Amino acid sequence: MTTQHEHPPHHEAPEQIVPQSLNDYLEVMTKAVFQSGMSWKVVNSKWPGFRAGFQGFDVAAVAAMDESAIDTLATDTAIIRNRRKIAATVHNAQRLIELEEEYNGDIRNYLRSHGDFYDVLKDVRKQFKYMGDTGTYYWLYVLGEEVPDYGEFCNRGK
Repeated sequence: MTTQHEHPPHHEAPEQIVPQSLNDYLEVMTKAVFQSGMSWKVVNSKWPGFRAGFQGFDVAAVAAMDESAIDTLATDTAIIRNRRKIAATVHNAQRLIELEEEYNGDIRNYLRSHGDFYDVLKDVRKQFKYMGDTGTYYWLYVLGEEVPDYGEFCNRGK
């Protein structure tokens, strides 16, 4: 535990959740997308704005957003105004819906259909936009999926 004057460890593990719906998968994925290249402090401080702008991460509502809605969000000072990442969130919502349908109504079937974490990692990078290695690790970890030890993950191939 840290006091208000101490900084948490650089790689403090994020809190894990038990996803209740596809909306939770989208919200955690969106946080991974927007965190890339940004400070967690900035992302977390703007997260209420993200929840409002992306309609509580209602996956169907986000998937239905058109260019006009994306343009509106891209000017909203309550969020990080990266239009490409906003558009990626819409794409990612669409892919989550498609994959859930393809995998018998449960996105976990998709995630668990691969041989191991590294196979999931490769496929997530193909299926979704702005989901790199670290973002995918974060996404899977927070959602309670199996991931390797973080140190092992960071040092792979070295």
